[in-house]
Amino acid sequence: MTPDNNLAQIWVYLSASPLLGLTITLIAYGLAYRVYVWAQFNPLLNPVVTAVGLLIALLLLTNTPYQDYFAGGQFVHFLLGPATVALAIPLYRQFGKLKTLWLPVLVALLVGVTVGGGSAVGIAWLLGADAQTLLSLAPKSVTAPVAMGIAERVGGIPSLTAVLVVMTGIVGAVFGTKLFDLMRIRDDSVRGIAMGVAAHGIGTARAFQVSAEMGAFAGLAMALSAFVASVLLPWLLGWIRWV
Repeated sequence: MTPDNNLAQIWVYLSASPLLGLTITLIAYGLAYRVYVWAQFNPLLNPVVTAVGLLIALLLLTNTPYQDYFAGGQFVHFLLGPATVALAIPLYRQFGKLKTLWLPVLVALLVGVTVGGGSAVGIAWLLGADAQTLLSLAPKSVTAPVAMGIAERVGGIPSLTAVLVVMTGIVGAVFGTKLFDLMRIRDDSVRGIAMGVAAHGIGTARAFQVSAEMGAFAGLAMALSAFVASVLLPWLLGWIRWV
């Protein structure tokens, strides 16, 4: 049997099973990461951005419905939970420094969640967005599962919120570190907290590429900002329902 026949048989098998979504996701990210390394870790070629682009192009070219892809891609999605919990390990290594910074961290979380959601809603309102869009936009800086839950609770559109969350994370991962450099912010704990609050999981992944300390504080900020947002945002946004 020729190699081409073997490849064809593998494709037929994968296309008829949920393994297709998982396989192409892993291949897309592997290729994207190689490009990222080749470009000497240029943030404009963030592997998440490149992989998403490759997957979109492939689904469009093959006319593959997203539901068929997600039947396998959901396995990667499921691993977001264990990966988030695993962030406790590097955070524990920074526990000594965290004990001295608990008050600034708390203030940063409260301000970050309020300003992040409030500024997005305010700008969209000035541009004429309707109430449902505003409610969907508010939790854009929170990790996706929590953000979708908040949007559903306050009357937003969870699917729109999910798209906004991914876009926010990608923008933060691409431009965050450059912005810190321009502002001459050198402390990795400060950079990590800002990245975690503003750009959730994708930003946290980028922070770990910079340093373990920055990643640990980004993971902490991501988790705590999700908790703070789930408590504060529904209360702060309740009045929008009456607009």
